[in-house]
Amino acid sequence: MPQPVTALPPRPRTYGAVNWLGFWTLLTKEIRRFLKVYFQTILAPVVTTLLFLAVFALALGKVAANVGGVPFVEFLVPGLVMMAMVQNAFANTSSSIIIAKVQGNIVDMLMPPLSAAEQTLAVALGGVVRGLVVGVAVTVAMALFVRVHVHAPGFILFHAVGGVLMLSLLGMLGGIWADKFDHMAAVTNFVVTPLSFLSGTFYSIERLPEGFHAFALANPFFYMIDGFRYGFIGHADGSLWVGMAVVGLSDLVLALWTWRLLSTGYKLRA
Repeated sequence: MPQPVTALPPRPRTYGAVNWLGFWTLLTKEIRRFLKVYFQTILAPVVTTLLFLAVFALALGKVAANVGGVPFVEFLVPGLVMMAMVQNAFANTSSSIIIAKVQGNIVDMLMPPLSAAEQTLAVALGGVVRGLVVGVAVTVAMALFVRVHVHAPGFILFHAVGGVLMLSLLGMLGGIWADKFDHMAAVTNFVVTPLSFLSGTFYSIERLPEGFHAFALANPFFYMIDGFRYGFIGHADGSLWVGMAVVGLSDLVLALWTWRLLSTGYKLRA
């Protein structure tokens, strides 16, 4: 008689120090999520930013003096590009988490064998990819109407990645903290938008009164826009090396903060 086959117990799956498969799967999911609705996530920001450019060009293009040694419209372009990038990086991560919480499927991110560091990096990089894709698309679109200079590519790349990573992590923090869409709208309207608009996006801070000038220098958004603009036109309102330190330190603090909240399950686990 044939001997009965004894089923072996399942072996626990090992992943090593980093679960690369899980990390890549979560990152791919975050990227595909915004690519699936590219009319809303990529093309819409391009149109909106071009409208900003048109309004400022028509209103001030012929009457505003040169700023930083270049025409006002050319000075304006890097600020508009950075604004579009960071707003979309923030929207990508914040919407991903808050929608998952509201719909009750946040468990799909918490249950897989992913560490808090892997989750933080994967979701944040999804926002970084969206921000950079929007930035490239906006720059190409603007180059059709305005002359775009490239003075220091290294500064452009550093501040583009550092800036979108900063807002991507801030979006994760906002999504973790928020319990409903109204809370997320409050973060956008009272934190992200004011800091973006008061950071020298549309003007040089050298023209601000003393009190407002000091406020601008205390705004980390100013340094990512100032360094990014320097990469295009070769002019900066603040210290470039201080700006790089502020951007890098802000990214590190936000990353550690996000990792801590994910590792403790703050507002994510019932």
